Amino acid sequence: MDQIPSKDQIRQWIAENPTLASKRDIAKAFGIKGGQLRIELKRVLKEMEAEGALSKRQRSYREAGSLPPVSILQVLAPDAAGDLFAVPLEGDAGLVPRIHVVARAGDPALGQGDKILARLSPVEGTDHSYEARLIRKLGSNAVRLLGVFRASHEGGRIVPIDKGADKEWRVPQDATLGAEDGELVEAEQSGPKRLGLPTARIVARLGDPSGPKAVSLIAIHQHGIPDQFPDAVIAEADAALPVELGVREDLRHLPLVTIDPADARDRDDAVHAHADDDTANPGGFIVWVAIADVAHYVRPGSALDREARKRGNSTYFPDRVVPMLPDILSGDLCSLHEHVDRPCMAVCMKLDAQGHKLSHRFTRGLMRSQGSLHYGEVQAAIDGAANDKTAPLLEPVLQPLYAAYAATKLARAQRQPLDLDLPERKIVLTEDGKVDSVAFRDRLDAHRLIEEFMILANVAAAEELVRLKRPLLFRVHEEPSPEKLDSLREVAEASGFTLAKGQVLKTSHLNRLLAQAQGTEFDELLNISTLRSMTQAYYNAQNFGHFGLALLNYAHFTSPIRRYSDLIVHRALILGHGWGKDGLSGQDIEMLDETAKLISDAERRSMAAERDTVDRYLAAYLADRVGQTFSGRISGVQRFGLFVKLDETGADGLIPIRSVGREFFHFDADSQTLMGADTGLTIGIGQRVTVRLAEAVPVTGGLMLELLEIDGGALPASQGRRGRSTPRKPGKQAAKDAALKRKLVRKRR
Repeated sequence: MDQIPSKDQIRQWIAENPTLASKRDIAKAFGIKGGQLRIELKRVLKEMEAEGALSKRQRSYREAGSLPPVSILQVLAPDAAGDLFAVPLEGDAGLVPRIHVVARAGDPALGQGDKILARLSPVEGTDHSYEARLIRKLGSNAVRLLGVFRASHEGGRIVPIDKGADKEWRVPQDATLGAEDGELVEAEQSGPKRLGLPTARIVARLGDPSGPKAVSLIAIHQHGIPDQFPDAVIAEADAALPVELGVREDLRHLPLVTIDPADARDRDDAVHAHADDDTANPGGFIVWVAIADVAHYVRPGSALDREARKRGNSTYFPDRVVPMLPDILSGDLCSLHEHVDRPCMAVCMKLDAQGHKLSHRFTRGLMRSQGSLHYGEVQAAIDGAANDKTAPLLEPVLQPLYAAYAATKLARAQRQPLDLDLPERKIVLTEDGKVDSVAFRDRLDAHRLIEEFMILANVAAAEELVRLKRPLLFRVHEEPSPEKLDSLREVAEASGFTLAKGQVLKTSHLNRLLAQAQGTEFDELLNISTLRSMTQAYYNAQNFGHFGLALLNYAHFTSPIRRYSDLIVHRALILGHGWGKDGLSGQDIEMLDETAKLISDAERRSMAAERDTVDRYLAAYLADRVGQTFSGRISGVQRFGLFVKLDETGADGLIPIRSVGREFFHFDADSQTLMGADTGLTIGIGQRVTVRLAEAVPVTGGLMLELLEIDGGALPASQGRRGRSTPRKPGKQAAKDAALKRKLVRKRR
């Protein structure tokens, strides 16, 4: 369009499309693309606003005197006929239209004073201006808190554990749920403030604040992880409906399956593979990766979108998950459950016989999973022990997947991503929340298969958006700093290995170092030291590559149920391919840098909360074993002591420097070692130790250890006594001087 629409045309569009009434939506509706025309449209809209023809709410316009299509209302007393009416609690000043609340079967009973979230429809020719249909009765998603209950003769009070909360909550006598003084409780607000304190009722007794059931709740509150969804978010999620085929590509004929942990809470990726019948690609494969289409439900600028962006990601604990999206989406409509239709974003990739990606094609489709499988049963089926569920899928579905994975291993070996071997702990809880066992997860080919296919899909998404020249969030992992590399090199040389210097570092160099150490006593030491030399991955609108995966273009595409970054990538693909109005918005693009920082910080917050929770569970698990001896390996050295990772559980404990022998120790930060002033004993990362558990504190997750043996032998006896200066032997003094000299030379370089 080469001219601005009339004011009447604008008014008519807004009246007919109340949910598409931003300046950007109006410009798009009338085909306004030029910069000068957009400026003119902005002027007309401001003029209509000044004239009182339009009112602006946030970034959207609506007719003056009208209400938004979804509003918060307060219910009035029934009229003489028993009908319910309501008044809006938001909108233009002085606007009090008459709203008829139309009840439907199954709606909760409403009474005078109730606040509700409702969808409004304008009506004419009646004694009211709108009809309202209930979305949610407000107050059912009450404000909650976690705290310690302090009993009194009137009931009691709750002292929040959140450091940012400075007000207690009052609990009436009949709302204590029988809680005892000092118990950790969960409560919800039940009434207005009285004498300055809000009234609450206890909804759950969690027992001892240091007990296992309280562990993850404490971490959630301490790290400020949002765990209650606002009413508007719940209302939008509740209003979501299953998706029909429409203009989507029908992928329901593909035998896609999901493969997840046995205790998976959501399923957002499905896979399928078959041999490529193209004679120009002998031995090649076609691999499909289908991902939940979260973008269909979580629209830019919606309440769901704002909350998901704030959360950044789901946070997983041994006993619960704090999801990024409400359960009706994360656990149902978006989750790729077996034998039900689900909307998806999918990529079809053509691989050659060596696993290199030759081409890819993205589509927005409708799929139907043929099976919700877990890693163990898939691997068992391939190894000859199929169960009733995997047996029918073995030949047509699982074997082609493994054949395609075998090809990708060849490409991976050529690419040489960083190949760290670090076991992952798994904490198994009893029904009452206590730690039943701590084991290390098995690493199966089923795990590696899914990881490799997800990496392929993520690369394809990044490459596609670079080709389309659309903005996106890259997953960035920069190479280690020179200082960290020097520290790693020192550890390697002290262990008898070499890490080349004076060349551009590649992951293949680090893999060569790890291969040298494999099977030796320094295996774990080199893996830990290499991990610590790495920078932390993050999100950025600029592409700086992914060092650890040895990839130039990488973005997260495969987990939009639990990561906001993936949702942004999905929207960018929708925008780039013109697949709908729910693609990347102008506001998304403007805020891309801010979003990258926000979700990178949220990721670190979740990691810290998850780590703290695991530490507390392990401390609780070991609390009954104080005084027992354990074997382990030194995982960190500081001036104040040694960190030890215990073999049995992987728990980390501290040996304070005061309990390390009976001599003074010199700390060398560069080599991460402690050296005894009298004996010359040098203690460093990776050494084997035997320790006694001196203290386990579940509330903090702290473990205090006593050093008994190092490298299989007792600590050498010191000639001196603690706290008293003693002459040093010339040989030991010479060793100390040599160490200090080496340190000085390094600093001069």
